[in-house]
Amino acid sequence: MKRFLTISAFVFTSTALFAQAENTALRKGNQLYKKGKVTEAEAEFTKAVQQNPANPTAHFNLGNAQFRKNAFADAEKDFANSVANNPNNAGLQQKALYNQGVSLSKQKKLLESIDAYKKALRLNNADEDTRVNLQKALEELRKQQQSQQQPKDQPQQQQKDKQPKPEPKTNKKRLEQQLKSLQQKEQEIQEKVQQNKSRSGSQPEKDW
Repeated sequence: MKRFLTISAFVFTSTALFAQAENTALRKGNQLYKKGKVTEAEAEFTKAVQQNPANPTAHFNLGNAQFRKNAFADAEKDFANSVANNPNNAGLQQKALYNQGVSLSKQKKLLESIDAYKKALRLNNADEDTRVNLQKALEELRKQQQSQQQPKDQPQQQQKDKQPKPEPKTNKKRLEQQLKSLQQKEQEIQEKVQQNKSRSGSQPEKDW
């Protein structure tokens, strides 16, 4: 899955005379980003955003840098700002929506990511990465909904398992029969003891 897009193609969008300072920051940020110096690049892109908050490219590039630092919530906001400030450039808008969708997926905001992917596909229905990511998000959402439904039935099942199981009737009858047999034997022994006592008491004394 493609997690972020290159930013070199989207550095210069404003006129040099009107936005020389922000273009300089974008150029420096782009060079640092290519070298893997993401933190320094993020600082330059932040400068560009501060110099022109309505620059969609500055927001897009800043979002990419933040994504590389796993700051997905911040990246999501800057990609959204890139879309909001870019009503005319469909190409950049589609890529920003795609990146926004990936950032949302990373935060497990599946409904929002699905919406972003759908909007990106409306701008470019031939983008295979967006289509694949949309399918994955839909599948993950389906699994999440299924797992949320299962725990509702589990407590009832656990309660059933905790209830004592009735003893089989055959075992109960067998125990009753054994108990009766023991009682009868005990009674017979007591009767024999009583008989022995009565016999010993009735015998005549020996004549020595």
